[in-house]
Order: sequence, then C-alpha cells, then structure tokens
Amino acid sequence: MTTRRTATQALLWPLLGALLGANAMAQGAAWPTKPIRLIVPYPAGGVTDAVSRLLAERLAQALGQPFVVDNRAGAGGVTGMDAVAKATDGHMLALAAISPLTLLPHVMHVPYDPLKDFAPVATVMYSPVYLLATPAFTGKTFDDMLVQAKANPGKLSMATSGVGTVGNIMLEQIKRKAGVDIIHVPYKGGGGQIVGDAAGGHFDLFTANPSPNVDALIAKGRLRILAVTGPARLPGLPDVLTLAELGHPLANLTSLFGLFAPAKTPPEVLVRLNAEINKILAQKDVQEKLTKLDNVVTTGTMAQFSATIKSESAANAKVVKDAGIRME
Repeated sequence: MTTRRTATQALLWPLLGALLGANAMAQGAAWPTKPIRLIVPYPAGGVTDAVSRLLAERLAQALGQPFVVDNRAGAGGVTGMDAVAKATDGHMLALAAISPLTLLPHVMHVPYDPLKDFAPVATVMYSPVYLLATPAFTGKTFDDMLVQAKANPGKLSMATSGVGTVGNIMLEQIKRKAGVDIIHVPYKGGGGQIVGDAAGGHFDLFTANPSPNVDALIAKGRLRILAVTGPARLPGLPDVLTLAELGHPLANLTSLFGLFAPAKTPPEVLVRLNAEINKILAQKDVQEKLTKLDNVVTTGTMAQFSATIKSESAANAKVVKDAGIRME
C-alpha cells in the first residue's frame, strides 16, 4: 500500500531533480568568474603556443573573461600538465598534445594519474610531424640519411622535443626498421631553442610539428623537409613523401592536440567548454589559420576524446615496450 508520505516523495523527487539540474545549469552559465589561465606545457614559439593564443582570444570573447596563456615547459609536457592536474580554483585549463597522458607515462614516472586526474574536454587538431635536415646534414633525401647512418654508425644526430615524445618514438622506429644507429638529442620541448639550434646546425636532423618559426626557416632554405607523417601527403607539400610511403609505417605518427581540464571540474562547465571549442573550430578563419600551418582541425564529443586517450595509451604501451624506450 502506498502511504501519504511515499506518495508525497514520489511527487517531490522529480521536482527536486529538476531544481538540481537547473542549479547545475546556472552554475555552468555563471562560470567563469575570473580570468582563465591556459597552460601550454611547451616553450613559446611552437605550434601549440601559436594555436593557444588564437583559441585564447576567441574563448575570451565567448566566455567574457580573459584567457592568459602560460607556457610551462618541462619533461615533455609533464610539468605543465601536473599543474593542471593539481589546480583547485576551477579556472585553469591546458592546451596540449595527448602524449603527456598516453605516451610519457609509459617511459617515465609522472606525478599524476593520466586517466583519472584530467577531463579531456575537446580535440582541437592533429599536427603532422616534419623530419627535417639542418645545415649540418650533407645529404639531400631520407634515403641519404639512411645511407650515411649505415656507413657511419653513431655519427648522425637527431634532435626531438624530448624523451618519450612522438619524435623519439619515430626515431626509434626508423632505427629498428632500417637497422641504423642515429644519436638521439632530446630537448625540453619543441619551442624556440630547438628551432634556433637546428638553424645553426647544432645537430644533423630533427623532428618538429609545423609552426610559424619552422615554416619560415623552411621557406628561407635554412631547413629542408626529408619526410612528413600523416595518413596522406600534405596538400601544401605534395612532393614530400610520408614515412609510410618510405617504408616506415610504424614511424608515421602524428600529434593529436586538445583542451584538458582538472578531473574535478563540474560537468556543466566541461559541456560548455566543449561546445565553445567546437564553435570556434567551425569558424572559417580559424580553420584557415590552422590549415595554413598544415594542421588538421578536429572536433567531437568529450566521450570520443576520452575513448581516444584510452586507446592511444594502450597502443603506446606496446610500442614503448617493443622499442625498449625508457627514461634514465
């Protein structure tokens, strides 16, 4: 038998649920209440830095609060991502490649749980990787690189943005497939220092995502592209072969970038951020600016991004184990 009390509860629970839902929506609409710090876990001058400043401007317009870009480079992105994982004021986000969550934890200790301490908000783009020759390299092609490496083991050097990064994995896969010895020169990020050193010929080769600084040096002839990565040749570089076409499919890796928030961020805030990012990425001028740098715009739901993070982490665990990569 239904009592008066349970009948009253049956009427009140839907009303309470509606009120709580409305309150959550109101909280989401009220956020942000102060400036947002957008962490870029890489040095200034790289592709992430350039894109972050564009998105910061548009997000500030959409949300009514300033977005302050904060470059916190170190450990391949771990330093900046750790700051976001530990943020508690609800006003810190990160724009980063997924590698600090899906790749680096398999080669080094990280001070956060990559699958529990972050809320993947939205994908932004995937960026191909250039394999570049500096003025120190005497060859002209990718095949020249392999010929020289076989003839003089340990003489050629290749710089990347750090141990356990996509560039490092690419190098290890090329070395294993071709049976060559190329010295790895890891930097602390892919910003201005590695690009400047490349232009100065401090090493023979290096890997980099497209960026204004890198593209300017290519245009001046200071750097030369030996190969690119991606599912197909880049529209702006139709004559440059992909690593897959050159016989190195396991090294044919790209960098996926996205927006991340601390795991405890209210769901309604995450939903709003995802919607705003997708709106911004749909703007024609934003797409033109990203594709001009040979980046490919990506959009989607938070669930899709989370699934990608998990699947990439599982795949990278095997790649790292097979390649024997480990930070000392």
